[in-house]
Parts: sequence; structure tokens; C-alpha cells
Amino acid sequence: MAGEAVSVGVDVAKSSLDVAVSNSTEVRRFANDEDGVSSAADYIAAMNPVSVIVEATGGLEMNLVAVLQSACLPVAIINPRQVRDFARATGMLAKTDAIDARILALFGIRMKPEIRSLPDKEAREMGRLLTRRRQLVEMLTAERNRLLQADDDIRPGIETHITWLEEALSNIDEDVENRIKQSPSWREKANILKTVPGVGKVVSSTLLIELPELGRLNRRKIAALAGVAPLNRDSGTMRGKRTVWGGRARLRAVLYMAALVASRRNPVIAAFYQHLVAAGKTKKVALVACMRKLLTILNAMMRTMTAWRPGMALTEG
Repeated sequence: MAGEAVSVGVDVAKSSLDVAVSNSTEVRRFANDEDGVSSAADYIAAMNPVSVIVEATGGLEMNLVAVLQSACLPVAIINPRQVRDFARATGMLAKTDAIDARILALFGIRMKPEIRSLPDKEAREMGRLLTRRRQLVEMLTAERNRLLQADDDIRPGIETHITWLEEALSNIDEDVENRIKQSPSWREKANILKTVPGVGKVVSSTLLIELPELGRLNRRKIAALAGVAPLNRDSGTMRGKRTVWGGRARLRAVLYMAALVASRRNPVIAAFYQHLVAAGKTKKVALVACMRKLLTILNAMMRTMTAWRPGMALTEG
């Protein structure tokens, strides 16, 4: 039909790109290399789509997304769980690359996801550094745990590996800090964030990269984006516990550690935590509430570019 709005779905694999259009059953395959990405982008542009939907695949999609955005095409990167839930809701239980591409195209037409710009090259590089940092911390924790029960003949090897990991972690921390110092915008924001008790270098740098929307959204939207908004579990006469899930898992993990420290060292968060525990909330529930309150405070600070003050009245719409 002439003038019909179309959405394009792209299933991204390590070596291939399957491209489907919402108003067609045809699925075209391109190689996931420089030439293939270029050909796929030209094909997609010719469709004049209202949206191009790809799943987050751990980075395999980024070259294609960068090329599509440079061509001013409306690209949305979607959480795979959302797409699988959508597929089940439509009765599509089978799973192949071609089917996934068609589901993505249909998702774009039916759900109309928000189109967000891709982080610039500098932000993507910082994101990769932070990912590597998390990997090093996980390996360090594992090796230190092994060292506690290691026999004498293998202890030197573990100790050598721990030393190497500590040095690598220190180098990444130095690299991240230097990159933030070299960016006037990042440096100013990081300095403001670090004025909050409980927010250090790792938390501030993670917030800058993983949550660029900080300060631009209201408290409800920013909490949902980070995955710390309580979600209802009610049906009929049944009233379930409110739970938090979804959002950006890596960001939520960092917020958890920040709230844990803040519940002891930040007077506002500590008082809030003690109030909730005294009211009968479990420590875990109280800590999640502290994550949300801390994020609300940080969001308001970024909106006004105001440093932390213990007695400041922070409100968020």
C-alpha cells in the first residue's frame, strides 16, 4: 500500500545480518562485515522506515547501528527479553534468524519504541573500559577466594595472577580518570556527583556513561530506566509484593553498592534507611528504596548542576 509506514527489523549474528520489513515476508541476509553492513544500510535506507529495530547483542550490533545513525535513520536498540515476550504474545514460538528479524520489524510497528541516539565514540570507548574493569574485579574476587583455600604448591601462581590483575585494574582506573579529566563536560558532572557521600570515582564514571539521561528526566522515568522503580504485581483480589526488575543491570549493581555505602556514611540516606528498617521493612527492601532515593537526589543535582549540601531540599517532578 502506497504511503504505508514500515519498520525494519535486523537480526544480528556474528557473521550475518537478517533484514526484514514489516510489510513484507521477504528476509534478506547480508554479511556482518564492512561491505555487508554498507549494503544492508543502503537496502534499509531505500525502505524509508519509521524505525529500524535491532536487539542488544553485546556489541555485535554497534557497527551496523553506527552506520545507520550516520545515515540519519531512526534506530532503536531493544532488550532481547522485550522482544521474546512480544513474540510469545503474538503466538510466535519458533525461533530462527529470519523469524527473529520479522518479529523485530513487527515490534517496531506495533510498539513504536523510543528512538535514542547512539553514544559518541568517546562514550563507547569509556563503556568498554568500564566493562573490562568489572571483568577484572570479578576475576580478582575469584582469585582471592581461591587463595584462601589453595595448597602451598599453587599459591605462588595465584598470587602472581592477583598482582597482575591488581596492576591491570589500577591502569584502567587511571585511564578512566584521565579521560574524564580531559572532557570538560564529564569533569564538571563527575565533580558534582562525587560531592555526595557514597558516590566515588567508579559510581560517578558509571553514571556518566551508563545513564546519560541523568538530569534530563523526572524521578519516575529515571528510576524506571535504571530498574529501581517498584512494579505492581496485582491481579483481581490478589495483592503481590512490589518488585524491581528490568532497566540497566550494570548500572543497578553500581547503585546498589553506592546505596550500601551511603546507608552508613550519607546522613540523608542513612536516616532514611534506619526509618524504613524501624518501620518493619526488610534490610533488602530498605536498601533498594535507598537506591531509588539516592538516584533521585543525583538526578536533581544533575538537573540543576548543584553540588551536594547536607541540608539541601531536593525535589523532583
